[in-house]
Amino acid sequence: MSVRYGMAIDLELCTCCHSCAIACKVEHGTPKGIYWSKVLVTESGKFPATKMTFLPTLCMHCQDAPCLHVCPTGATYKRKDGIVLVDYDKCMGCRYCELACPYDARVFIEELKAYQPDGILTPYEERLFKKHQLGVEEKCKFCVERIDNGQEPTCVQTCPSYARFFGDLNDPNSEVSRYIAQKRGRQLLSHLGTDPSVFYVG
Repeated sequence: MSVRYGMAIDLELCTCCHSCAIACKVEHGTPKGIYWSKVLVTESGKFPATKMTFLPTLCMHCQDAPCLHVCPTGATYKRKDGIVLVDYDKCMGCRYCELACPYDARVFIEELKAYQPDGILTPYEERLFKKHQLGVEEKCKFCVERIDNGQEPTCVQTCPSYARFFGDLNDPNSEVSRYIAQKRGRQLLSHLGTDPSVFYVG
């Protein structure tokens, strides 16, 4: 059986520290305002009985990915290991994938905005901004370069509360598969039939 990479996120362990989002930005050098990984924070209830809920989100790398089906140029494609990627050179910027994604995981690059108020790029930004192209769609790619080198995605490695697990979903003995089975992991918006490769527990 082929490998299918996936992730489990334990919502009970997540402290909403945003380390995952920051680590992702540092790893990939995404421009100001562009997040491939983020933590959604919601508040429910009435004072004084209120509750904060944290939901870390990223591309779900769906097995039946809506973004792949609507892409008119073949820019969105899926590897044999289940990772969904974007070929920026083929992307025409139609943004169909952004509309089709039910997880709000796609971002359109309109400008490469610097972090400094004066707009001057730092040496770090100058180097990493070269990875990005204007007028295309971007998203989380499970840190595919790290995976191909035998490493975990940077959000998994960085999480200080060890709330993320990564590995082969097709291997029942992998850490991520056992964690999902033991904790009864669930997929976000599973009723849509997209079969995400990211599971949530807790």
